[in-house]
Amino acid sequence: MAGAALLPNWSAGAAVVDDPTVDAKTKATFQRLADAVFTDRTDALVTGKQGNRQEPLTNGFSGDVKLSAGTARTEDATLSSLGQRKDKLAKAGEKYSKAATTVTLNATRVTGRTAKAAVTETTTLTYAGATAGQPKTTGFQAQHELTFKADRSGNWQLTGVTDTDQGGLAVNTLSKPVASVKATTADDTMPNAARAATTRNPAAVPKTGTTYDYKAMAAYAEKYVYTYNKDYPDFNNHTAGGDCTNFVSQSLKAGGWKHVPGYVYDYTKWFGNADIQSDSFVGVNEWSWFAQNSKRTTALANVYQLEVGDVLQMDFDRDGSKDHTMIVTYKANGIPYVTYHSNNTLRRSVASLVASYPNAYYYAYRT
Repeated sequence: MAGAALLPNWSAGAAVVDDPTVDAKTKATFQRLADAVFTDRTDALVTGKQGNRQEPLTNGFSGDVKLSAGTARTEDATLSSLGQRKDKLAKAGEKYSKAATTVTLNATRVTGRTAKAAVTETTTLTYAGATAGQPKTTGFQAQHELTFKADRSGNWQLTGVTDTDQGGLAVNTLSKPVASVKATTADDTMPNAARAATTRNPAAVPKTGTTYDYKAMAAYAEKYVYTYNKDYPDFNNHTAGGDCTNFVSQSLKAGGWKHVPGYVYDYTKWFGNADIQSDSFVGVNEWSWFAQNSKRTTALANVYQLEVGDVLQMDFDRDGSKDHTMIVTYKANGIPYVTYHSNNTLRRSVASLVASYPNAYYYAYRT
């Protein structure tokens, strides 16, 4: 009886192979299946032939590496939900005519009959019907971990897909964005930002000052959105807040924001380089406190009033603590387009953000 209790949970009499190894061919198949998973998700957002594929690409996998039955059901539900997101985006005036997704396998870790594959997804979506002056594409990079388990025959089944970026703001993901650790309450010298409305077509508020080089801010952000500047630390997946505010601060510095040196925890100071950064340089809420207290920014009443070089922040769970920072790098036909880190994203329209996260609080800053 004691011996029977220790038997593996396979069906009676079934032959079970030893713990399987993951060779180069298997790793390549892991990568191809991951590519199929995220291509299916991206294509669910595309209007037209590419988005109307009769069967998901993942259906073509069987035998040595395939989706488990449970994962197949989960992915079907995910594609259905992304189809609903596509409809919401279309109502907001956002459509994609085609897309391209590639996946790079970064590392594979095998423990017994479980394999973990860390991958990077790179996706580009083409805006449908883009007119002269509008950006033609938007894109992002996202980090994921796929879990594979070997069945009794030694075949690998994909049993789980996890987004590992702290941002959680890729347009083809349904995972909830990660909220930052609730910020410590600032003293009375740190004003709270006023929330911005998200209604379309507000009165325009053009920039009148020439204090800063806004084109330089945008150029910097778009240059380093995917390849991080080695002159600064990379906080993506290394701190609770991620790299989003650090990235925006670098962009503002490139456009003329000057250091205000001092104590790193003093929110009236702002500075950052390879060796040391103030909390206001890298923290979402701390940046907001400095930006307003220093008079380097003013609040905008509506997110659609943002112009190139302005900053947008979001509070995902509406708890009063801001969670994410982005910078506007393009504007066309009244629509601002933001670029940000965590997930690394280029020229995502504000309309897409509002349609995807209608319950978030938004904060718009004129720089």
